[in-house]
Amino acid sequence: MNPPRAFKQHCRWRTLKAFADHQEQSKAMFTDLELLPEDAILGLAAACREDPNPSKVDLSVGIYMDEDGVCPVFAAIKEAQKRLVDEEVSKAYLPAAGVKEFTQGIEDLLFGQDADRVDAERVSSIQAPGGCGALKILAEVIRAAAPQATVWVSDPSWPNHTPLLGGSGLKFQKYRYYDATAHGVDFDGMMADLSNATAGDIVLLHGCCHNPCGADLSPEQWLETAALAQTRGLVPLIDIAYQGLGSGLDADAYGVRALVKALPEVMIASSCSKNMGLYRERTGCAVFVCQDQNGAKATLSQAKVAARRVYSMPPAHGGLLAGRVLSDDSLRAMWEQELSLMCERINGVREQLVTKLEAATGRDFGFIRHENGMFSFLGLSTYQVSRLRDEFSVYMVGSSRINVAGVNSRNIDYLADSVAAVL
Repeated sequence: MNPPRAFKQHCRWRTLKAFADHQEQSKAMFTDLELLPEDAILGLAAACREDPNPSKVDLSVGIYMDEDGVCPVFAAIKEAQKRLVDEEVSKAYLPAAGVKEFTQGIEDLLFGQDADRVDAERVSSIQAPGGCGALKILAEVIRAAAPQATVWVSDPSWPNHTPLLGGSGLKFQKYRYYDATAHGVDFDGMMADLSNATAGDIVLLHGCCHNPCGADLSPEQWLETAALAQTRGLVPLIDIAYQGLGSGLDADAYGVRALVKALPEVMIASSCSKNMGLYRERTGCAVFVCQDQNGAKATLSQAKVAARRVYSMPPAHGGLLAGRVLSDDSLRAMWEQELSLMCERINGVREQLVTKLEAATGRDFGFIRHENGMFSFLGLSTYQVSRLRDEFSVYMVGSSRINVAGVNSRNIDYLADSVAAVL
């Protein structure tokens, strides 16, 4: 016996209503999602790209630019890439720890190859998606080993440090680092603050070319930092993203080597974005220096499991290229020469910038020549930075941090005159 027509219509109505209710619920998940603001630095770069002013100057994003305003591809990387294309026979996954030639090469860069080098059995390394990926893996291992530990971060520091490490549930304290009045490291303040750290706490240090201020610790200050960490039982986490762009590969690793020599445990996040130009290939390495071989094996096992949770397997291309450059004598020599020229250019720009700014403004900008790497604070107010952007199309972060590598012979006079106009 067939159901009455009214009953069929009622069932159909209930089905349609349930479907409509489901659709309404499904839409709510994303339609009510909060719209977040764009990243401040990336937003500045986007605004600069849209700016029609032919004299515009972009000093915002921390990417190395050559004299022509181009982020170049290293000749050594191009050659390595050609060889890889000719010789590669598989696109299978890499091992979980990444390309061995790459991780071994990074260890050689960090620790040197002399008799004082740290015992290899104390060291374990894992390839990661850029320096950011390396920091994330280090954070995950810290959480597994010491979830109660506080991470001490310099004031100022790279803005992404706290989100990357805090995303793993770690808590933070700041230590004084930069004295804006003296345009240098507030080392007394740094030591006083870190004297309040508890045994087992993590101290995040910039290995060289501090981002954002460009002011680095001296060799003597590195040794004092190592002594304090030893006395207080602190564990350094060194972010070294610019090795070779300050004073050279070995000189820029001085702090890493001093800490590794003095302490039982050190963690390092290394990146090839800047010193090999592998920005888009996301090529980084997380390195653990442990008290003994058992610690090295344990940290690597934890890092592999963490990587499996976060990104599963390491990206191949950048690691294969960097590994070839670091393990092949001819490619290594070519790369080191190119890197040396980049370093010379940055330091030369610093000298020129000091001369131009002082001539245009009548003020002392000599601190710029004593800093290292790609960054410097100009010491301008947020209002002056806004005027530079709105009136002169000169783009920099609100703190007046500039990317020194964005300065070249075509824009340096315009930059100096613009700065003089807002002072």
